[in-house]
Amino acid sequence: MFLAIADVMPVQHYAQLSRDACEAELAHRKIKFAREDAPGVLAPVRLEGPLHGVEFHVNLAEKDRATSPWEIADCRLVLAMDDFAEILEKHEIVSVVHYSMYRRPPKSWPDDKIGGQHHGGLALDAAHFVKKDGSALDVLGDFKGRVGAKTCGKKARKVKSPAAIELREIVCEAVDRGLFNVVLTPDFNRHHKNHFHLEVMAGVAWQLLR
Repeated sequence: MFLAIADVMPVQHYAQLSRDACEAELAHRKIKFAREDAPGVLAPVRLEGPLHGVEFHVNLAEKDRATSPWEIADCRLVLAMDDFAEILEKHEIVSVVHYSMYRRPPKSWPDDKIGGQHHGGLALDAAHFVKKDGSALDVLGDFKGRVGAKTCGKKARKVKSPAAIELREIVCEAVDRGLFNVVLTPDFNRHHKNHFHLEVMAGVAWQLLR
Protein backbone atom coordinates (compact mmCIF):
# COMPACT_ATOMS: atom_id res chain seq x y z
CA MET A 1 0.00 0.00 0.00
CA PHE A 2 1.45 3.33 -1.09
CA LEU A 3 0.50 6.13 1.26
CA ALA A 4 -0.27 9.68 0.17
CA ILE A 5 1.89 12.14 2.09
CA ALA A 6 0.68 15.69 2.63
CA ASP A 7 3.79 17.07 4.28
CA VAL A 8 7.50 16.42 4.01
CA MET A 9 8.34 13.35 6.06
CA PRO A 10 11.36 13.31 8.40
CA VAL A 11 12.81 10.48 6.31
CA GLN A 12 12.83 12.71 3.22
CA HIS A 13 14.99 15.22 5.05
CA TYR A 14 17.33 12.58 6.43
CA ALA A 15 17.74 10.81 3.09
CA GLN A 16 19.09 13.88 1.30
CA LEU A 17 21.80 14.69 3.88
CA SER A 18 25.48 14.51 3.03
CA ARG A 19 27.84 12.49 5.21
CA ASP A 20 29.14 15.58 7.02
CA ALA A 21 25.67 17.03 7.55
CA CYS A 22 24.33 13.73 8.84
CA GLU A 23 27.21 13.20 11.24
CA ALA A 24 26.78 16.77 12.48
CA GLU A 25 23.16 15.94 13.31
CA LEU A 26 24.26 12.81 15.17
CA ALA A 27 26.66 14.94 17.19
CA HIS A 28 23.91 17.50 17.86
CA ARG A 29 21.71 14.71 19.20
CA LYS A 30 24.64 13.44 21.29
CA ILE A 31 24.52 10.04 19.61
CA LYS A 32 27.74 8.09 20.12
CA PHE A 33 29.13 6.62 16.92
CA ALA A 34 32.30 5.73 15.08
CA ARG A 35 33.01 6.24 11.39
CA GLU A 36 33.32 3.05 9.36
CA ASP A 37 34.42 2.03 5.89
CA ALA A 38 31.85 -0.05 4.02
CA PRO A 39 31.57 -0.51 0.25
CA GLY A 40 28.24 0.77 -1.06
CA VAL A 41 27.44 2.95 1.96
CA LEU A 42 27.43 6.73 1.66
CA ALA A 43 27.90 7.51 5.35
CA PRO A 44 28.78 4.32 7.24
CA VAL A 45 28.81 4.47 11.03
CA ARG A 46 28.73 2.06 13.96
CA LEU A 47 26.63 2.94 16.98
CA GLU A 48 28.54 3.08 20.25
CA GLY A 49 25.60 3.52 22.58
CA PRO A 50 21.81 3.41 22.90
CA LEU A 51 19.25 5.64 21.22
CA HIS A 52 16.81 7.03 23.79
CA GLY A 53 17.85 4.20 26.07
CA VAL A 54 17.28 1.54 23.38
CA GLU A 55 20.14 -0.72 22.27
CA PHE A 56 20.08 -1.97 18.66
CA HIS A 57 22.17 -5.06 18.02
CA VAL A 58 22.39 -8.40 16.25
CA ASN A 59 22.14 -11.70 18.09
CA LEU A 60 25.87 -12.11 18.70
CA ALA A 61 28.10 -11.96 21.73
CA GLU A 62 29.00 -8.39 22.59
CA LYS A 63 32.67 -8.91 21.67
CA ASP A 64 31.65 -10.05 18.18
CA ARG A 65 29.29 -7.15 17.55
CA ALA A 66 32.19 -4.71 17.50
CA THR A 67 33.43 -6.13 14.20
CA SER A 68 30.24 -7.47 12.66
CA PRO A 69 29.37 -5.82 9.33
CA TRP A 70 25.69 -6.28 10.21
CA GLU A 71 26.12 -3.62 12.92
CA ILE A 72 27.13 -0.95 10.38
CA ALA A 73 24.46 1.51 9.25
CA ASP A 74 24.27 4.53 7.02
CA CYS A 75 24.14 7.61 9.22
CA ARG A 76 20.80 8.58 7.66
CA LEU A 77 19.22 5.33 8.81
CA VAL A 78 20.51 6.02 12.32
CA LEU A 79 18.64 9.34 12.41
CA ALA A 80 15.41 7.53 11.53
CA MET A 81 16.19 4.85 14.12
CA ASP A 82 16.71 7.56 16.73
CA ASP A 83 13.19 8.84 16.09
CA PHE A 84 11.92 5.26 16.10
CA ALA A 85 13.57 4.75 19.49
CA GLU A 86 11.36 7.54 20.89
CA ILE A 87 8.38 5.34 20.06
CA LEU A 88 10.02 2.26 21.56
CA GLU A 89 10.88 4.16 24.73
CA LYS A 90 7.17 4.83 25.32
CA HIS A 91 6.61 1.07 25.20
CA GLU A 92 9.39 0.50 27.76
CA ILE A 93 11.55 -1.29 25.20
CA VAL A 94 15.26 -1.26 25.99
CA SER A 95 16.70 -3.52 23.29
CA VAL A 96 16.00 -4.36 19.66
CA VAL A 97 17.57 -7.50 18.24
CA HIS A 98 17.86 -7.30 14.47
CA TYR A 99 19.18 -9.50 11.68
CA SER A 100 21.21 -6.84 9.93
CA MET A 101 21.43 -3.27 8.73
CA TYR A 102 24.35 -3.52 6.29
CA ARG A 103 25.08 -6.49 4.10
CA ARG A 104 28.23 -6.49 2.04
CA PRO A 105 27.62 -6.23 -1.71
CA PRO A 106 29.20 -8.75 -4.09
CA LYS A 107 32.94 -8.55 -4.82
CA SER A 108 32.20 -7.18 -8.29
CA TRP A 109 30.58 -4.09 -6.74
CA PRO A 110 32.15 -0.86 -8.17
CA ASP A 111 34.14 1.11 -5.60
CA ASP A 112 32.21 4.33 -6.25
CA LYS A 113 28.69 2.85 -6.38
CA ILE A 114 26.34 3.79 -3.53
CA GLY A 115 23.84 1.07 -2.76
CA GLY A 116 20.30 1.02 -1.46
CA GLN A 117 18.50 -1.17 1.03
CA HIS A 118 20.94 -3.40 2.95
CA HIS A 119 23.79 -2.96 0.46
CA GLY A 120 23.66 0.74 1.33
CA GLY A 121 23.23 0.23 5.09
CA LEU A 122 19.81 1.85 4.78
CA ALA A 123 17.49 -0.87 6.11
CA LEU A 124 16.93 -2.33 9.56
CA ASP A 125 15.44 -5.84 9.93
CA ALA A 126 14.05 -5.66 13.47
CA ALA A 127 12.94 -8.98 14.93
CA HIS A 128 12.83 -8.96 18.74
CA PHE A 129 11.89 -6.14 21.14
CA VAL A 130 12.96 -6.60 24.77
CA LYS A 131 11.27 -4.64 27.58
CA LYS A 132 12.55 -3.31 30.88
CA ASP A 133 10.84 -6.10 32.79
CA GLY A 134 12.57 -8.78 30.70
CA SER A 135 9.51 -9.68 28.64
CA ALA A 136 9.73 -9.40 24.87
CA LEU A 137 7.73 -8.81 21.72
CA ASP A 138 8.82 -11.25 19.03
CA VAL A 139 7.72 -10.54 15.47
CA LEU A 140 7.76 -14.23 14.47
CA GLY A 141 5.72 -15.46 17.40
CA ASP A 142 3.65 -12.46 18.39
CA PHE A 143 2.71 -10.42 15.32
CA LYS A 144 0.09 -12.92 14.05
CA GLY A 145 0.40 -11.72 10.47
CA ARG A 146 -1.60 -12.82 7.47
CA VAL A 147 -0.14 -12.33 4.00
CA GLY A 148 -2.19 -9.75 2.11
CA ALA A 149 -3.84 -8.26 5.20
CA LYS A 150 -3.77 -4.55 5.99
CA THR A 151 -1.44 -3.70 8.88
CA CYS A 152 -2.44 -0.12 9.72
CA GLY A 153 -5.40 2.19 9.28
CA LYS A 154 -9.16 1.79 9.40
CA LYS A 155 -9.12 -1.32 7.23
CA ALA A 156 -6.39 -3.08 9.24
CA ARG A 157 -7.10 -6.68 10.21
CA LYS A 158 -8.18 -6.95 13.83
CA VAL A 159 -6.01 -8.97 16.19
CA LYS A 160 -6.78 -9.95 19.78
CA SER A 161 -3.38 -10.72 21.29
CA PRO A 162 -2.01 -7.82 23.38
CA ALA A 163 1.47 -8.46 21.97
CA ALA A 164 0.17 -8.41 18.38
CA ILE A 165 -1.71 -5.18 19.09
CA GLU A 166 1.38 -3.56 20.61
CA LEU A 167 3.63 -4.54 17.71
CA ARG A 168 1.14 -2.93 15.34
CA GLU A 169 0.97 0.19 17.49
CA ILE A 170 4.75 0.50 17.26
CA VAL A 171 5.06 -0.03 13.51
CA CYS A 172 1.98 2.04 12.65
CA GLU A 173 3.19 5.03 14.67
CA ALA A 174 6.49 4.86 12.77
CA VAL A 175 4.48 4.93 9.54
CA ASP A 176 2.28 7.80 10.71
CA ARG A 177 5.35 9.83 11.66
CA GLY A 178 7.02 9.24 8.29
CA LEU A 179 10.22 7.78 9.72
CA PHE A 180 10.84 5.24 6.91
CA ASN A 181 10.02 5.08 3.20
CA VAL A 182 9.50 1.32 3.12
CA VAL A 183 7.92 -0.66 5.95
CA LEU A 184 7.43 -4.38 5.35
CA THR A 185 5.78 -6.66 7.93
CA PRO A 186 4.69 -10.32 8.10
CA ASP A 187 1.52 -9.17 6.31
CA PHE A 188 3.68 -8.67 3.17
CA ASN A 189 5.03 -12.16 2.52
CA ARG A 190 6.51 -15.22 4.22
CA HIS A 191 10.04 -13.90 3.77
CA HIS A 192 9.17 -11.17 6.28
CA LYS A 193 7.34 -13.41 8.75
CA ASN A 194 9.96 -12.84 11.45
CA HIS A 195 10.90 -9.16 11.19
CA PHE A 196 9.98 -5.61 10.29
CA HIS A 197 11.96 -4.26 7.33
CA LEU A 198 12.39 -0.51 7.94
CA GLU A 199 14.09 1.31 5.07
CA VAL A 200 15.29 4.81 4.17
CA MET A 201 15.41 5.74 0.49
CA ALA A 202 16.95 8.82 -1.09
CA GLY A 203 15.21 10.81 -3.82
CA VAL A 204 11.62 9.67 -3.23
CA ALA A 205 8.61 11.37 -1.68
CA TRP A 206 6.45 8.32 -1.06
CA GLN A 207 5.95 5.73 1.63
CA LEU A 208 5.22 2.04 1.13
CA LEU A 209 3.57 -0.10 3.83
CA ARG A 210 2.91 -3.78 3.26
